[in-house]
Amino acid sequence: MGQFPQFLLRIPLAPLLSLVLLPRMNYQQTLDFLFTRLPMFSRIGASAIKKDLTNTVAICEALGNPYRQFKSVHIAGTNGKGSTSHMLAAILQTAGYKTGLYTSPHLHDFRERIRINGAKIPEQYVIDFTERVLPLIDKIEPSFFEITVAMAFSYFAEEKVDIAVIEVGLGGRLDSTNVITPELSVITNIGYDHMNLLGNTLPEIAGEKAGIIKNNIPVVIGETHPETKPVFDAKAKEKAAKIIYASKDYYISEWSYEKTHLDIHVAKHGSIETERYQLDLPGYYQTKNLLTVLESVKQLQQLGWNISRQHVGTALSQTKKLTGLHGRWELIHQHPDIILDVAHNEDGMRQVMAQLEIASYHHLHIVLGMVKDKEISKVLQLLPNKASYYFTRAQIPRALPENTLAEMAAGFGLKGSTYPNVKAAIHAARSHANDDDLILVCGSVFLVGEVERS
Repeated sequence: MGQFPQFLLRIPLAPLLSLVLLPRMNYQQTLDFLFTRLPMFSRIGASAIKKDLTNTVAICEALGNPYRQFKSVHIAGTNGKGSTSHMLAAILQTAGYKTGLYTSPHLHDFRERIRINGAKIPEQYVIDFTERVLPLIDKIEPSFFEITVAMAFSYFAEEKVDIAVIEVGLGGRLDSTNVITPELSVITNIGYDHMNLLGNTLPEIAGEKAGIIKNNIPVVIGETHPETKPVFDAKAKEKAAKIIYASKDYYISEWSYEKTHLDIHVAKHGSIETERYQLDLPGYYQTKNLLTVLESVKQLQQLGWNISRQHVGTALSQTKKLTGLHGRWELIHQHPDIILDVAHNEDGMRQVMAQLEIASYHHLHIVLGMVKDKEISKVLQLLPNKASYYFTRAQIPRALPENTLAEMAAGFGLKGSTYPNVKAAIHAARSHANDDDLILVCGSVFLVGEVERS
């Protein structure tokens, strides 16, 4: 029998009595409650964001500050933080550590957000945790993200993980995950995204991401940029934190792309010797993330974590299998090839366009859907006008109506038809595509999440 939560002693009696009298929720009812009762950024946008850590601190204190009971790695960045988080988690669990992984958003199942050694959090834990904090939800009205972060921390603590890889949701400084003091902080890169919340310049955005840099905690910076480097250097100096740029010592000397994997050779500056890695994440952009991951592993080794070269190689060759990562240049069908990619901002789409240049296909079909609060024109101007387009939308309030997207795209010479959902759009694309064509689904994490895999 666990201890009676102290915060319940401070809640008025009426909500507790109603909680006792209510029938227990099943898993689907619990999800419906979380998705509809709590403000959720993925559905409604910026209005769901709580612009300080007050609620997160209150929830964690009520739960006994579970994040203090396990070690962690904290990962922020505009793009690449999801892939980097999954690769690092795969390496740590391959090295024998019981490894938690918290990421967002999910593609298909809410439980994808919270994993231990690749296994999703049990449905019953989601139910029990939600019921446990119902009185607190009534009292402080937290956001969906604040509750799910607390759920992850609580689960990792109760399961006694050795280490947890924690991906920032948005920004860094005010993100709900930023109550932790990790072993290592990682910032993958800085690009233009969520400017309405993070700032309109790269230095401003970098300043928000740099908020995860903690006193005396080393930080790895994935990509070096002349506009953001001074921001990171200044914050690291202020916090007396060792700062390491991933590209300082190593570089990609050679790489080759296959449909299902990426072959990469990493060299040290000033040396002709290389290390070869085979990634089951075939996106060309993983070359950048790999350097970030390798430097992060090096720093963890220096902190005493027992990770070998063999652990790294084995994990990187099966990251998808070990951690359940999807939606990163993911091939789900052949003849014609259907590829899913969660690229949804300017930098991400630029990487996808570079990937298309090395892919083999006869004609390109693009199933595209976006959300309202992105810089849509900057994405559209990157897309090829020789492709056939199938404009659609994810089934969330934030989604840009497909007709509006088609009108905007026409201004950039992108032509196609509109469809009410991604299933209909893919069906139309397949009916028009030859066996040697390529169908690319992109523009929104939520759109990719609604794709049915056959």
